[in-house]
Amino acid sequence: MDQEQLSRIDGQSGARRHFRYFDYVMAAFVAILLLSNLIGAAKLATLGGLTFGAGILFFPVSYVLGDVLTEVYGYANARRCVWVGFFALIFMAFMSFVVVAMPPSPEWGCAASADPRYAAVVAGTDAGTVCQSTYVSVFGSTWRIVIASLLAFWAGEFVNSFVLAKMKLLTGGKHLWARTIGSTVFGQAVDSAIFYPVAFLGTWTTQSVLMVMVTNWGMKVLWEAVLTPVTYAVVGWLKRREGVDVYDENVDFSPFAKTRSA
Repeated sequence: MDQEQLSRIDGQSGARRHFRYFDYVMAAFVAILLLSNLIGAAKLATLGGLTFGAGILFFPVSYVLGDVLTEVYGYANARRCVWVGFFALIFMAFMSFVVVAMPPSPEWGCAASADPRYAAVVAGTDAGTVCQSTYVSVFGSTWRIVIASLLAFWAGEFVNSFVLAKMKLLTGGKHLWARTIGSTVFGQAVDSAIFYPVAFLGTWTTQSVLMVMVTNWGMKVLWEAVLTPVTYAVVGWLKRREGVDVYDENVDFSPFAKTRSA
């Protein structure tokens, strides 16, 4: 990426600027965030003897997009995306609780009830009861886990964006790989340090909480490193089309700051 062909602008100018592709990146960020929490969070998978949450395969992609947002569009715009994702998660959690709590119809014929392995269970009760149990096992969650997810995402993403923005200023825009991996090291550390103790301490042993916390943190950082070439390609493509390079000078890094109007 030829930095000399890009116009350098500060963070406040970037916050007020209309970008061609910002809305698309934000939509992708929120979509991956919601899907990784909705689909992947409830399943444990085992590969090569290693057990992990299936959502770990895709949730770090939201961190990659968070890096792209901060690197290309600046901290202020990334801050907007974090808040959008945060409130989208709240609505998703509320909707899940309401839908899961609604009483099922006895005639509800979900896919599981058509499985021959469920035939005896269905015969002993009804299809609706079996489907409800299956539905709750996938989409049901406790308020403790929901709160842990919200706090971990909010704090982790802001730390990730803050570290990347500061490192960009310190490195003069060089060594993107160091900024993306370095910000993930800190962001995911905060994410994991909040989520697992808040969600499971007292339910799991302290040793299990620490082991899973460190293991998942390491896997997420490794995943970020593996995706570095993709990050370079996306960042380069977006910067060339936006025509600017945002450096977060003259920016209030508070998560609650408001962008000054032009």
